[in-house]
Amino acid sequence: MIDEMSSSRTDAPCGWQILNDPRRNLGGAFTDQEREEHGLVGLFPDAVESMDTQLARARMQCAEQSSDLAKYVFLSALQDRQERLFYALLRSDFERYMPIVYTPTVGEACQKFGHILRRPKGMYLSLRQKGRLAQVLRNWPIEDVRFIVVTDGERILGLGDQGVCGMGIPVGKLALYTACAGVPPEVTLPIALDLGTNNQAFLADPLYPGLRQPRVDGEAMAEFIDEFVDAVQEVFPNCCIQFEDFTNKNAIPLLERYRDRVCCFNDDIQGTASVAVAGLFGACRLSQMAMKDQRLLFLGAGNAGVGIADLFVKHLTSQGVPVAEAVAQCWFVNSRGLVHAGMPRLPEYLTRYAHSLAGLTIPPSAPSGADSPMTQLLDCVETIRPTGIIGVSTVASAFSEPVIRAMARLNTRPIVFPLSNPTSKSECTADEAIRWSDGRAIIATGSPFPELSFGGKRFVPGQGNNVYIYPAVGLAIYATKAQRVTDEMFLCAAESLARETSEADLSVGLIYPPIESIHETSVRVAIEVARFVFDAGLAREDRPSDIAAFVRAHVYDPAF
Repeated sequence: MIDEMSSSRTDAPCGWQILNDPRRNLGGAFTDQEREEHGLVGLFPDAVESMDTQLARARMQCAEQSSDLAKYVFLSALQDRQERLFYALLRSDFERYMPIVYTPTVGEACQKFGHILRRPKGMYLSLRQKGRLAQVLRNWPIEDVRFIVVTDGERILGLGDQGVCGMGIPVGKLALYTACAGVPPEVTLPIALDLGTNNQAFLADPLYPGLRQPRVDGEAMAEFIDEFVDAVQEVFPNCCIQFEDFTNKNAIPLLERYRDRVCCFNDDIQGTASVAVAGLFGACRLSQMAMKDQRLLFLGAGNAGVGIADLFVKHLTSQGVPVAEAVAQCWFVNSRGLVHAGMPRLPEYLTRYAHSLAGLTIPPSAPSGADSPMTQLLDCVETIRPTGIIGVSTVASAFSEPVIRAMARLNTRPIVFPLSNPTSKSECTADEAIRWSDGRAIIATGSPFPELSFGGKRFVPGQGNNVYIYPAVGLAIYATKAQRVTDEMFLCAAESLARETSEADLSVGLIYPPIESIHETSVRVAIEVARFVFDAGLAREDRPSDIAAFVRAHVYDPAF
């Protein structure tokens, strides 16, 4: 192979290099003049094709794939081969392609990552490179990286430890940064931190591509991530780090450790919180209730649930509600039952939501556990009498028919948000929530569900997908060169997103803007977040006279 390469035409035009560069490869769209100038004559069939023609071919080829996973592999290969066409395809039909590029299909892609791996994307930083991570990062060919999505693969969606196979998540997230909000793909970098894996099936799989050793934790993990964060500041000083799919025990401490030191955020905490709170704004419009009158019961007491509660409380306090009163409106149920002030072994981040049980009437028949007087969700609903239940548990079917019917009995318009994904982990389906509430539930789901009909009325389930939030926040950060990312930025994004939902959307139960309009929605949300960044003095760019035009000037357009 070396001898073959050494005998190639070193003085040949650059056409071959262009064809192998996905950012410059336009396929058959090169004009006759461009083919002459760049040495492309003879490397394509004769026809000069428009993007529409190439999109039609790509749609057909994708549709012919035998499964969603095969479609994922096809789209991944298209991204490797012809980047602009890939993003134009996604943008042409978000409803069709987003579930393939990201949830729910990306979950299966991570589980089978070692088997479907073709061309590696992004960077893999392993424990073997400890002590020289900055040097390794310099191997990346782009000097001005502005966004890194990084995971250690330990808690991928609801699937558990996927090791380096969790790389599908950063890759998918960053693809949607570009497709939805127009963050230029060349400034993004997906990274997997290889700290080993405790997934025994992977360790026994000869095709697993990562370190074959048990996962490190504790001080060893902290030292490695410290070095990684410092290396990013050294090599990519304008970069924002998005922490993704770290376990509950690590995610919140990592965010607290770095949020005031570097430009970073955690989408599982802050992005999930923002999209859920935006959904609550929409639910309030439908139910004609105020946010301050909501009482929320969370099934799942990890990063996502606490993040939603924290942002909900932040909104209430911004409206003049005392902190103690706002906190008291949020209750949690974890694997041991109703969280309360006397429950032992609670993580510090949950303690402020561990309320006294004084004044509660606990049903005598309610099953109790060693740590909680109520272990069943239905009993908790009957006792707490929430206006909304929010599922972030990854426990499939946890919102049972008796639970939904109890919510419907207690509320004229019960709020039911089964936010866990992928679909196999959803607390209930959209159809179940509508049927069991007699068509009265206000729903947001973590995975996409088809529209349905009940009682002669059309319902369009809203997907409470973080994709409504993090790409828009990312575009604002990119345009302004924000120094830090704050919770207030995510609250601003939630409020802005909620304003994008029309009365026509609400009339069919949709509490988010339609997914087909997500590009323009994301840009408008980004403009409002950018305005907040400038107002808060967090921008490293000078404030422009026209912030909307300034943000739009930074939007990537895949057209050719």
